[in-house]
Amino acid sequence: MDRNRTAPVEIIRIRQGEHEKVDDLVTIEAPVTIYLNGAELVTLLCTPEKLEFLALGFLRSEGLLSEMADLESIRVREEEGLIEVDLKKGAGLAEKLYGKRTVTSGCGKGTVFFNALDSLRSNPLTGKLQVSAETAIGLMSSLQEKAELYKATGGVHSAALADQDQILYFCEDIGRHNAIDKIVGQCLREGISTEDKIIVSSGRLSSEILLKSAKLKIQLLISRAAPTSLCLELARNLNITLIGFARGKRLNIYTHSWRIL
Repeated sequence: MDRNRTAPVEIIRIRQGEHEKVDDLVTIEAPVTIYLNGAELVTLLCTPEKLEFLALGFLRSEGLLSEMADLESIRVREEEGLIEVDLKKGAGLAEKLYGKRTVTSGCGKGTVFFNALDSLRSNPLTGKLQVSAETAIGLMSSLQEKAELYKATGGVHSAALADQDQILYFCEDIGRHNAIDKIVGQCLREGISTEDKIIVSSGRLSSEILLKSAKLKIQLLISRAAPTSLCLELARNLNITLIGFARGKRLNIYTHSWRIL
C-alpha cells in the first residue's frame, strides 16, 4: 500500500473476549492549503495524493477555473502541504471570497463558495442519457472492487467517472467532496468531456455533491448511500437522475427514473 496514503499503527483487537496486539493501517489525513494568485484561499483536509487534480477540481467546482487555458501555473509543494495556483485572470479573487465560505456537510470540513440558491435557478440539463439498472449495479460493483485503500483501512470514500460500459477514472479520499474534485481535476487536466458521463460514489449524495456534478453537466449519479432532501430538490429542478442504496442487486431511483431502463 502506498506510504503516502496509509500509516502503520499497533492496536489491541478484541474478538470473542480474547485480545491481542496486532499491526494495522490507518488512512493518512493531511491539511493542504491552496493559494490563489498569491493569496490564501482555503485549507482542505484530504488524503495527500493527486493533489494537482484536487486543486484543479476544487477551483473548477467553485467556478474559479473554467478551462486549462485560464491557468497560468500550478505548483504542488507536497512536503509543505501547499498548492500555489496562478490564474491569467482573477487577481483579488481570494480577497473577494474571504468570509464567504460555507461549511458544508462534507467529510474533511468541506468548504464551498458558490451560492446554492443561485443553482436552484440554473437551467435544467437537456441530455438524454439512459442506462439499464444492471449497468448501474455493475458500475457500483466495479467501484467497490477498485477501492483498495478502503479495503485496507475502512477510512475513505471512493468516486469514479464512468461511461455506459466501464469506470474511466477512479480515486479515493477521506472526503467524498475531495474524491469528486480529484475526478473533476483529472478531467479538466486531460480535456475529458463529462456531459455524457456518470458519477459513481460511495458517499452520501448531498446538495454540494449534486451541484459539483451539475456544473459538469453530469446527468446521472449513483451512490451506495442515501441522498438528502435538498439534493433531491436540486436534482428534480436540474433534470438529474439520482440512484441511491446501490448495493448487491438492488437500488433506489429517486429522481427522473426515465433514464433507467
